[in-house]
Amino acid sequence: MNLASLTEFLTSGSRRVHLIGVAGSGMSGIAALLLALGHRVSGSDKVDTIEVQRLVKKGLNFHTPHLSGEVNGAELVVYSSAIKAGNVAYDEATQLGIPMVRRADALAAIMNSKKGVVVCGMHGKTTTSSMAAHVLRSCGLKPSHYVGAEIPILGTNARWDSEGEYFVAEGDESDGTLINYHPEHAIVLNIEPEHLDFYKDLAAIDAVYTKLVTQTRGKVIYCGDDEGATRVCASHPGAVSYGHDAKNRYRITDLVVKNFRSHFTTWRGEEKLGDVTLNIPGAHNALNALAAIALATEIGQPFDRIASALETFRGARRRFEIRHESPRNLVVDDYGHHPTEIAATIATARTGDWKRVLVMFQPHRYTRTLALKEEFGRAFGLADHVFVANVYPASEKPIPGVSGQTIVDAVLANGHPSAFHEEDITKIHQLAGARIQDGDIILSLGAGNIHEAGARLVKDLETRDALSTVMGPGTIKLYEPLSRHTTMRVGGPAQFWVEPETEEGFADLVSYCDDHDIPFMVMGRGSNLLVRDGGIPGVVAQLSKGDFARYEVNGVEITAGVGLKLKQLTAVAQNAGIGGFEWMEGIPGNLGGSLRMNAGAMGSQTFEQVVRVRYCDTDGNIFTRTPAEMEVHYRDVPTLRQNYALSATLRGYPASAEDIAAKIAESTQKRKTSQPIAASAGCIFKNPAAIPAGKLVDELGFKNFAVGRARVSEVHGNFIVNDGGATAEEILTLIGEIKAAAARERGIELETEVQIVGVDA
Repeated sequence: MNLASLTEFLTSGSRRVHLIGVAGSGMSGIAALLLALGHRVSGSDKVDTIEVQRLVKKGLNFHTPHLSGEVNGAELVVYSSAIKAGNVAYDEATQLGIPMVRRADALAAIMNSKKGVVVCGMHGKTTTSSMAAHVLRSCGLKPSHYVGAEIPILGTNARWDSEGEYFVAEGDESDGTLINYHPEHAIVLNIEPEHLDFYKDLAAIDAVYTKLVTQTRGKVIYCGDDEGATRVCASHPGAVSYGHDAKNRYRITDLVVKNFRSHFTTWRGEEKLGDVTLNIPGAHNALNALAAIALATEIGQPFDRIASALETFRGARRRFEIRHESPRNLVVDDYGHHPTEIAATIATARTGDWKRVLVMFQPHRYTRTLALKEEFGRAFGLADHVFVANVYPASEKPIPGVSGQTIVDAVLANGHPSAFHEEDITKIHQLAGARIQDGDIILSLGAGNIHEAGARLVKDLETRDALSTVMGPGTIKLYEPLSRHTTMRVGGPAQFWVEPETEEGFADLVSYCDDHDIPFMVMGRGSNLLVRDGGIPGVVAQLSKGDFARYEVNGVEITAGVGLKLKQLTAVAQNAGIGGFEWMEGIPGNLGGSLRMNAGAMGSQTFEQVVRVRYCDTDGNIFTRTPAEMEVHYRDVPTLRQNYALSATLRGYPASAEDIAAKIAESTQKRKTSQPIAASAGCIFKNPAAIPAGKLVDELGFKNFAVGRARVSEVHGNFIVNDGGATAEEILTLIGEIKAAAARERGIELETEVQIVGVDA
């Protein structure tokens, strides 16, 4: 069908129309228009969406997945640019000889029945077409519209109004279908190299825009500050330029951009039209608003109504969309995926009062990443930290050597101090979140699914803020690497790392997490602990400050908070002339961990000296118990598995400074000669009844045996050391091999003494 016959077909009576790929944002808009025109519309796609379900309520007959039978009886099939031969519905329609048109053909035909306004350009067309539709509606013109995103202020991305004579549409240049439109007016925002997966070069892009401009009957409103738009549009008889430069027909002066708003004065030639306040961010959006002003003014609308409409305008989804706002941080999601868009969005972020800008970016298409890598390298200059995911392919096949690292390399080559690549899109929010400070604005940028990473970050920021309020004094961090806090120097991130400073705050935190089903654990100094590479979901608390670092000496008893290091406790006892604590001197842990597992060394155990323990339960209730009232075993205290120790009183005996010093020296010397100094978690296995674990490991031939960078110590067989860069997976593999050999060759089932926590990567 040609344009005239397709227009006649779609605007004169009810037809049976099927849409292949109806769930896409562009196709769902076509479905909405066809339903409003009274057609019987069916559609299919490989996924369902909220928008599809909204259309189903309006009459869409939807099916997923695509089926060949869905096109039976259709008088017309409309398909998206992503649909090709090989799709079962497409192939069936072809075989049956059903007329088939692309999305842009259908849109051009529908728009052709009204005074069409096509808004096009490489950047800004969704926002500008939305502004134009909103302004014309506010002026009482009842326009129909079609835009490429959800626009809350317009109600939906597509609307048909039979009473209005105008139709504002966002024109997609990515597949060359701009040539299908024969509009009354056109707005051309900018023209530069883009979509080079489709176009050979800039000349090919110019040719498509030139044809659109030639086919425009009325005004061609173009940005006179843009070289490409000027090159293509200036010679049209209806050309109207806009921009900052004084040569333009419509221009802006006195532009002030601050706190994500802008104020400016608008001129038409030498005539001052008036002032405009725009409540969406960015200097680039002031230009977009000027394009809408030029359109509305050229068709005779009063400036005061235009300015009033623009002041009430709110942006499209994923166009500098604020997803989280608190006194501490702001998270913004934006569709920007071209270097020009990225630079503009980051510049906009800088207009607020936030201290630093962090960017999570997902490249879109391998061809764009390769063709514009130098431009990408320059686009992130105003960001403090840049985190780049792997390429979102958008149906493209990978290009060897092209990935997110391509952009990181280009960014670093331009002198940027901080750019990182994360292959796993589900983890990029952790990479960024671990560096967040108060006062940061965080951007998620890209046309793929990077917004999902932003959503994950927002959820955790909201939880972080709630935990902080509950806890009171203390510190809380997102995605803290636990390798920093374990003596083994391995372990993935803690989702929420908290350091409360008061017993009351800690108890409230425990209760809150229990009420909200947030996993919770306490970590001491990180000895006798192996954290898996995926880290620990939920809250990990370290009690090392404030109330938990205090101690008091009373005779031969010492009452101390669980955060006190055992080495410090030994020193306190020595200074007070209290013996019995010397064995603790070389243990790299704190009192809390020692209590929880009844730690011991050199023939002594913690609970041999404990007088009483204060702990809280999961409801935040605090109790004091003696060892006789608790269940205590070798390297295990069941009472403290689900409860959390706060402090304890331990008893020693009077001793001279000389005796204490001698025993400490003896303990230190024995430890140096029998235990490795390399990074380790302490003893890996509990001692079996038949033979010490270290001797068994030696006899099995594992001394100095390694898996990756994890190695059995040559000093003591019950120690596994990290030779630098070992992973938890390597350590667990080594543990598994030792256990299997012990069972196979000696019939001994070794039990781990080290606590193994967390999830796999």
